[in-house]
Parts: sequence; C-alpha cells; structure tokens
Amino acid sequence: MRDLKPHSGGRFRQATPDLVEDRWLRLRVVLLGVCFFCGLLATFVRAVNLQVHQTLKLKGLAEDQYVRDIEIPARRGDIFDRRGVPLAQSVDVDSIWLDPSMLTDEKGSSKALAKALQLDQKELFEKVVKGRRFIWVKRQVTPGEVAKVKELQVPGVGFTKEPRRFYPQRELAAHVIGLVGTDSHGLDGLELSFEDELSGDRVKREGFRDAKGRKLMTNGLEDQIAKQGATVSLTIDRQLQYVTEKALLKAVDDASAISGMAVMMDPKTGEILALANAPRFNPNSTAGTLAEVFRNRAVTDTFEPGSTFKAFVIASALDSGTITPETEFDGENGRLVIGRHVIHDTHPHQLLKAQKILQVSSNICAAKVAQKMGRERLVKAYADFGFGDRFGLGLPGEGRGVVPYPKAEVQLATEAFGQGLTATSLQMAAAFSALANDGVLMKPYLVSKVVDPDGLVLVENKPTQLRRVVSAKSARAVVAMLETVVEKEGGGTAPLARMDEYRVAGKTGTAQKADPVAKGYSDKRVVSFAGMVPAENPRVVIFVVLDEPKAGFDGGRAAGPAFKEIASAAMPYLAVPPSRAAPVAKVTPAMAAAAVAAAKKAEKNAVVAAIEGLGDAVTDEPVSGDAVRVPNVAGLAGRMAIAQLLGAALEPRLNGSGRVVSQHPAPGSLVEKGSRISLELAGNLPSSSP
Repeated sequence: MRDLKPHSGGRFRQATPDLVEDRWLRLRVVLLGVCFFCGLLATFVRAVNLQVHQTLKLKGLAEDQYVRDIEIPARRGDIFDRRGVPLAQSVDVDSIWLDPSMLTDEKGSSKALAKALQLDQKELFEKVVKGRRFIWVKRQVTPGEVAKVKELQVPGVGFTKEPRRFYPQRELAAHVIGLVGTDSHGLDGLELSFEDELSGDRVKREGFRDAKGRKLMTNGLEDQIAKQGATVSLTIDRQLQYVTEKALLKAVDDASAISGMAVMMDPKTGEILALANAPRFNPNSTAGTLAEVFRNRAVTDTFEPGSTFKAFVIASALDSGTITPETEFDGENGRLVIGRHVIHDTHPHQLLKAQKILQVSSNICAAKVAQKMGRERLVKAYADFGFGDRFGLGLPGEGRGVVPYPKAEVQLATEAFGQGLTATSLQMAAAFSALANDGVLMKPYLVSKVVDPDGLVLVENKPTQLRRVVSAKSARAVVAMLETVVEKEGGGTAPLARMDEYRVAGKTGTAQKADPVAKGYSDKRVVSFAGMVPAENPRVVIFVVLDEPKAGFDGGRAAGPAFKEIASAAMPYLAVPPSRAAPVAKVTPAMAAAAVAAAKKAEKNAVVAAIEGLGDAVTDEPVSGDAVRVPNVAGLAGRMAIAQLLGAALEPRLNGSGRVVSQHPAPGSLVEKGSRISLELAGNLPSSSP
C-alpha cells in the first residue's frame, strides 16, 4: 500500500523514496546526538565522581604505582677492642636482583645466573617463574660474582648496594662478637645484645621508582649521622685474646677434648681481657658450621667444677674462724664412709692442714671442713662468691648455675669439692679474682663504652665492687697456700703450670660428668685449672676448662700447661716485671774465666753490629735532660726488652711474642722521656687472621 500524504490543496499525494530517506536520516542524526549527549553526560558524571568523590582513593592508587617509602638501611656501628683494633665493621657490597618480566628465556637465564653465582638452578628458576617484577637473585655478593653476572648480559638484572658485616679478625673473639643475618640484624653475641645501639636508625624517604623498580630519586637529603649505629668498645685485648685462643686450641687438640673454655680477667677492675671457646668459627663464612659451634660456652654452659671449689671452702672457713691454718683433719687413709656412700681421695692421706688440703686436693678433708662450717655457712659462702646468680655481662644466654641446699650429709660433702652443684667459667674466674683482689668481688664486665655518632655516651661501665667476700688476711693466706699447688715438692697437683719467672697460685679441678640416663655419674670428666699471676700481686686470673679429655689428662696435665702458655705471653705484654730472679748455677773458676772472655767478645761484636746497623742514627748530638736515646733491644726476649726500655724511661708496646725482630723509632733515635716504643716480636699476630 502506498504512503499518501495530504498536500496544501487538501488532496493526498504519494511519498517519494527521497523523502523517506531524508526522514530516516534526520531520525538517525537525532538518535546519534542523543547517544553522544548521553555519553558526554555519563562522562561528565564519571569525571565529577572521580575528581570529587574518589580523589583521595585514586591518588593513593596512583602513588602506589610509582611512589615508594624507600627504606635506607643504616650503617651498623663498629666494635673495637680495648686498644681500638676493629673487631666488627660494615662495608657496602653489591646485591643482585632481577625483573622476571624482561626475560625472554627464563630457563636459560636462570641456568646461567645459577652457574655464575653457585646457586641451585631449580630453586632460582622457581623464583623467576613465580616472580613478577622483582626478585632477589643473591644478596651481598663478591666483586668477582658481580663481574661474572655482568658478562652474561642477562636482561632485567640490576645491582644495588647494601651494608654487609665484616669481621677483619676472622675467628678471633667470634663467640663474643657474634654474627648478623643477611638483613643486618644481630643473631648472636654482642651483635644481638646491642642490636638497638648497633643497628642505628633506618631512614625512610619518599621517592620514585621506575617500571623496573629502580630508585630514581628521593625527596630530601639523607642524614648520614641519623643512619649510623653506635660504636661499642670492649675490654678485650686482641693480643691477649689471640694467645688465649691459641693455647686453648692446642690444649683441646693435645687432650683430644670435645671442647674448651678460657677466661682471662683483671681481678682489680673486673675487666674481661680474653674470653675464648673451642672449637671456633669464622663469622664471615658460616656455611656448613654446626649450630652448637656458635654457642659461647664460657658464658652459657654450666658444669660441675670439681676441686677448684676447695679454695672457696678453705677461704670461708678461715675467714669465719671455723678453722685456722694449723687445724688438722684426718684423711682417713683415702676412704670416708658417709651412710651408704664412700668418699675417696686419689692418694691416701693422714693428718692434713689447710695448706696441704689444697696442695694435694683432698676430697675427704675438704668434706670435713664443710661439715665443721655447717650447711648455712657453706651455702652463704658460695652465694657471696657469686655462684647461683648472673653478673649481667651483656651476652645472651648467660648461665647462673645451681647451688642446691645440701640436705643430706653426703650432699654437703660432695659440694665441698665441687660436685652436685654447677657454675660457669665466668663465675669461676670472678670468684678466683675475688681471692686475688684481697677478698673483694668485682663485677665482671666486657663492654667498656657505647658511644653514638654524635659523641653521646649511651653505656659506660667502670670497675664496680660488688661486695667483700672474705677479709684481705684470709684471701692472702689462701693465695699463699695455692702457690704450693704448682710445686712438685710436696705433691702439688699442677707442677706443669709453674713458671720460672713468675710466682703462680692456682687450683686444679677434675670433676665427673653427670649421666642423665643412668641418673648418676659417668666416667667422662671436665678438667680445669684456675690460676693467678704473679701470686704476690695478681695482674690477671686465668681459668681454663677442657670438656671430656682422653684418659690420663686431669686438670694439672691438660689445663695447667694451657694456663702457663697464656700467662707466659700475657706477662711481658702487660709489662709485668718478673717475680723471681733467674736461678744462678754454680761454676768453677775456669768456667767463670771462659764465660767472662766470651761475654767481652760478644759485647764487642754487638757494639760493632749495632753501630753498623744504626748508620746516621749515631751522632755526637748532645742529649737534653728531657730526651733520651732509644736503646737497641733487637734480639732480646720480650721481658728483657721491656725492662731495658722501662729503665730508659720509655714506654714499651709489644706486638707478638718471642724475641724482638724490629723496633720503632729506630735504635739511637732521640725521643722525649715517656715516648712509646713499638716492638715487633717473632711470632707476630697476622693483621687479617689469627
């Protein structure tokens, strides 16, 4: 049916195709305009919603894409010994990261990187597959590893600097210093105890990162002082620590012991001069090291000390008036029955006085002294010496030991000779230091000072008296008795600890180890020796312990020689004059004449050699009253060199042990009185490794 439309004359006319097309065109334009209008309206509404109602939310989402709070790790504080030798420092090293999205060959790249960095190829490939824009390939790498990775030219690999802990002395004092993890947080030792002070403040800066996660810029300057950790200074002396560790390792090896401990302490101040453990570990490379090796046994481990406790029993009994030096006790011919138990001595004895009880180490007589003192006095005496409590040295896991109240008679007897109670090596060293310090117990301390980067002292320890344990008279009497322990005449138990140049006072200990399975004592032993030198005015107290030495090694045979080796190196280093003069041998007139002739010839040769070696150092320049010439001490033993320099009003400083091989300033140099003269001795300690 055709479409009819009326026209102006009132008649209908037929609609043409052009007219229909024009009509639909206009309709489409209108519809399109409406659609555009609706779209613009929707866009406007959306824009208003985004700009007005969701501004903060969208701003945060946008900043999450490119703005980061970049954490700048702090440089960890340094740790030094008492003379400023670095024991722990931080250095900047490279860490390698990867953007997995940029890899074209994930498996091949993972294999190449794993081979260059000695990583597990499968583990690295799994990290690459799971990672999106960032993964750590390996942190804190060596320069050689960085060079190998750069040669590979793997796309998406990046490098960033991170602080890494470095221990320049390697194994030296490792148990004391401890170690840190990859994230630079302390895991053990002082690194853990002083984590807050050493770690400093991690600085956060708002900055930008590109699509690969690389830092482009930060807002504001980094405050280096705020990032730096505090500096920790110790009482430990690097040289004394070295000789102590060396002697301890030798003793453990000679006796085939499973471990060893040694503590050197200044009895007058409480300063720990050396604290050693065996076996050792290198904190720079701990891969493959068993967890038990990291334990600081000298501080954490408790053990039954054995006969070394007899010194405290005798000292307390003398001080309380329970006995006198002349009081005698019956040794029962080596066998004392207490109820169902029998107390034995190594050798049978009859009547013994206090001095002899210590010299021959009689268990039976020590038990009788304790019985005469009574339970309350004995327990109080042990507590006064510091047993059963912690000193707060500043190292994690410090042991306190256990001193149970001796209810049974046999328990009272065994505690008198150091069985049935426990103590740490630190406690033993401190207790013997009290005897060496005229009866005054000093608080042991290891950290002398902690100073932050702007010079503020955060921690400072000084010599602190805890209490008087016994009178000076009683302490000196016991020390004199302990001198006989190292004398072979009379049956001393530690003649191998005797020194020719210095008087030594000490006590041996050989204790059975408890068997937790059989609920008794096994045939295994813990042996020890506690010594003070020089006995007339003790400069150091040294306590050495060996755990489970082979048969035949008791405290005198195993720990005594280690004490002697440590003390022989420590005395000249600390400039302690000898206690004894060298023994004078009897000679015939002919021998004397030959010796005089040889001495004159040697003196003449020495003068000629010295002048030839000095060269221009020997002049006719007059010496003023405040100046002296440096004597030539080359070839002399350490103690002789010290004596000669002290006689010339000069201050000796030794490095190493043995005989002098060089000195600075040179012999013949003109220096002021009191100047420091540095001596290098044979057996010098290496600078990078002990």
